[in-house]
Amino acid sequence: MAASRTPRRLVYMWVAAVVVLLVSIGGTTAQSKSGETAAKPKTILLLRSYGQNFEPWAVWGKEICDEMVRQSPWPLDIQDHSIVTARNGDTATEAKFVEYLGALYAQSPPDLIVSLGGPAARFVQQHRPDLFPTTPMLLASVDVLRIEPSMLSEQDAVVALRNDHVAVIENILRLLPETKTIAMIIGNSPAERLWIGDLQQELKRLIEKNKVELIFYNERPFAEILKAVAKLPPHSAILFQQLMVDGAGAVYGDKNPIKRISEVANAPIFKINTPLGRDVAVGGPMFSPAEAARPTAAVAVRMLGGEKGSDIRVPPIELPAPKYDWRQLERWNISESRLPPGSEVLFREPTAWQRYSWQIALTLAVILVQAGLISALLSQRRGRYLAEMQARQRMKELAHVNRFSTAGELTATIAHEINQPLGSVLTNAETAQAILKSSNPDIVELNEIVDDIVRDNRRASDVVRKIRDVMKRAPFDPKNLDFNEVVRDAVEFLSAVGVGRKVELKTFLAPAALPIIGDRIQLQQVVTNLVVNAMDAMADVPGENRIVSIRTSRVEKFAQLSVSDRGHGIPEDKLKEVFEPFYTSKAEGMGMGLSIARTIIEAHNGHISARNRDHGGATFRIRLPLVG
Repeated sequence: MAASRTPRRLVYMWVAAVVVLLVSIGGTTAQSKSGETAAKPKTILLLRSYGQNFEPWAVWGKEICDEMVRQSPWPLDIQDHSIVTARNGDTATEAKFVEYLGALYAQSPPDLIVSLGGPAARFVQQHRPDLFPTTPMLLASVDVLRIEPSMLSEQDAVVALRNDHVAVIENILRLLPETKTIAMIIGNSPAERLWIGDLQQELKRLIEKNKVELIFYNERPFAEILKAVAKLPPHSAILFQQLMVDGAGAVYGDKNPIKRISEVANAPIFKINTPLGRDVAVGGPMFSPAEAARPTAAVAVRMLGGEKGSDIRVPPIELPAPKYDWRQLERWNISESRLPPGSEVLFREPTAWQRYSWQIALTLAVILVQAGLISALLSQRRGRYLAEMQARQRMKELAHVNRFSTAGELTATIAHEINQPLGSVLTNAETAQAILKSSNPDIVELNEIVDDIVRDNRRASDVVRKIRDVMKRAPFDPKNLDFNEVVRDAVEFLSAVGVGRKVELKTFLAPAALPIIGDRIQLQQVVTNLVVNAMDAMADVPGENRIVSIRTSRVEKFAQLSVSDRGHGIPEDKLKEVFEPFYTSKAEGMGMGLSIARTIIEAHNGHISARNRDHGGATFRIRLPLVG
């Protein structure tokens, strides 16, 4: 029995060993297949503008490709091609290039198309139906002005840039306020000529306001550009946009032209692309390819993972906080005190004290700084408190004077408003006397006359009460109010003024209450100022067009008031000045009404603004936070 069990046991052991071996082989095979699936590379067709080595796209392309490789869970096969026709605008050969790409990837279409820059974006948008229509496409590092959504499919996504040349020019004028000439370095390719038109339009108002001459060198050969920047007049600056092709048709985008310009230029150089440290720009608000590459690569990986491009919404990349090259600031004698708040200064050379002596001075410096800071903070706090108290008191006095001034302007209307009910009272009283002297007085008519007298007396009392409320010197007294009631009372107070001036006051109040916390008298003063200003603005307007529209509404978490007139509007260059003290368009005005109005609204944590209407006139808008 024992002998017979031994062979059987060996058989069982051999069967178990075979099963384990088969399971192991199967698992290894499965892992191999799974690993092969996970390791299958994704093909990306990268289309560059102009050429592979053209700046700034060479830097942008490297950062984006490196970031895609870093974020991708799959191996990436990034195949590089360039839209060479962007140099000369030879669009006739683009169809052949599309055919070439189709033939090249006929057997294995790319998993994703990425265009880099404006010309590449234009190319893929124009040829989208013929350029692998089922393959998702990502438009990267392209200005929002160069995107046409109607030319894209549902498979496509965009990570755009929002260029702000106004901010770049303002940065130049901030650092160099005496600037009179700005030389724009930009090439003469079709895309660059398109940029010139956009720049002229975008910068027109700023250039005219600051009386700065803007010079474009796009039609000149590069040799002449070098001569020109070497002989710029005093108080000049250079803004390097890009230089792909010069006026003679020679290609310079891959030859680092900014370095050659810096060697001869007699003025500081600014730019908007590529980071500091690669050349000789002073700095300012500039795009960072490394920072922009992260969201771009993230979108690319999501699209490679199967997400539909139209479902991926990425806001345009804005200009970041300004950065400056300390070496260029020193070279052009630009004080760091002129840099905007939040600026970052790079490449600062440490002084000898910073290198060797900080250990010795640290303890003493900390003690002195702490003592100085405590003393300065206490002094500043006390000074600020006293200044705020004095400013608040002066503003209260000024607001009180403004109310008196407004009441004085409305004296004739107020007198008419009081005389009207008083006259009615006198007439009714004389009528009552006549009835009483009759042999058979009509008691019913006498009761009606007495009711009229009581009503008119209340009217006169209301007028006097409202005038007294306006004139009295009251502290700031915030209470729970219905903004509709505040506006209604102010308009009723001014209704007789409108009749006297032959101005129609149209009031449209929100159907529901607008609960706010505020001072009734001060808010009514603001409404009165705005409505009277609207009447004044239409003094020389034909009678049928003298209409002031007063409208309240609920906008999100705010109670909003709009006062619109049909006058001549406000000069565009004065829209930001109307709330400044002593600004006025009236010959007899003090220029304090709107300034006081802004102070009152801001004290209520609100906002006041002005704009011109499309069909003539102006609109003043107030927003106050709702409660409850």
